[in-house]
Amino acid sequence: MNRQTKGVLLAAGGASLWGGSGAAAQYLFSTTDISTTWLVAVRLITAGILLTAISLAHAPQQVRALTHQRRNVGYLLAFAVLGMMNSQLSYFLAVKYSNAPTATVIQYLQPVIIIVWLAFAQRQWPRRIDCISIVIALIGTFYLVTGGRLNTLTLTPVALFWGLWCAVAAALYTLLPQSLLKRYDALAVCGLAMLVSGILLIPSLFTIPWPHLSSGDWWLVIYIIVGGTMLSYTMFLQSIRYISPSVTGILSAFEPLVATLLAVTLLGTRMTVAGVVGSLMILLTTFLQAIPMQKILNLLGLKHHY
Repeated sequence: MNRQTKGVLLAAGGASLWGGSGAAAQYLFSTTDISTTWLVAVRLITAGILLTAISLAHAPQQVRALTHQRRNVGYLLAFAVLGMMNSQLSYFLAVKYSNAPTATVIQYLQPVIIIVWLAFAQRQWPRRIDCISIVIALIGTFYLVTGGRLNTLTLTPVALFWGLWCAVAAALYTLLPQSLLKRYDALAVCGLAMLVSGILLIPSLFTIPWPHLSSGDWWLVIYIIVGGTMLSYTMFLQSIRYISPSVTGILSAFEPLVATLLAVTLLGTRMTVAGVVGSLMILLTTFLQAIPMQKILNLLGLKHHY
């Protein structure tokens, strides 16, 4: 197996496991009394312990540097609370109040939010391709939320709120750890962030009644923790060693694809034509941001700034 094939399989596999965890959560929310906060707390604390243990075994100096330098601890806490915990809770709440396909697709508004934020922070207009992405994403969101009709909403206000906040949280998750990821191993950074955010949520495990789960339900919880968190993340990170980040960005579309297929075929989730069109338009923005447009134009002999 060559490097390119290995990278593609790792990226697609990691994204697919992520998408599967969204569908698994949707099933648990609709058939059991499981709490969103309880599920996120158990997911983060368990995955955080496992990933941090792996980091300690392979790069203990990275973990020591992240936990013994005051500046690093500050950045790590901000990422753990505003990025990791925020994105996990908002995503699962969006799944609970809507469904896995909708929550996963709305999360893909993240690149647009980052574009707008950087435009304000850097005080300069976005590139032409960024402006096109924003327009396409807004139209796609309109179709997904309204079904193409101005006088109706296909999502409840609470589902829409958590879906949009999920996209904001995903943007924070991307932006906040940048300074740490430039200096330290990504597995150590994210493992510690999961561990810290999981520890912060431990009090909720003593105040929220434990859910009544069957053995099959517990297997789904284990899958969400191990397959949908630990394995999916490590596979996706490993893929970057073999293929370019732009290709991994495109392959991340397997996440909403798998979430939709599982929700529609196994859970009976219904998707309208307008919802499908809106979802595809939002996902298109990911492709536009991942494609190295300027390199393509340069190869064609064109000099436009995209």
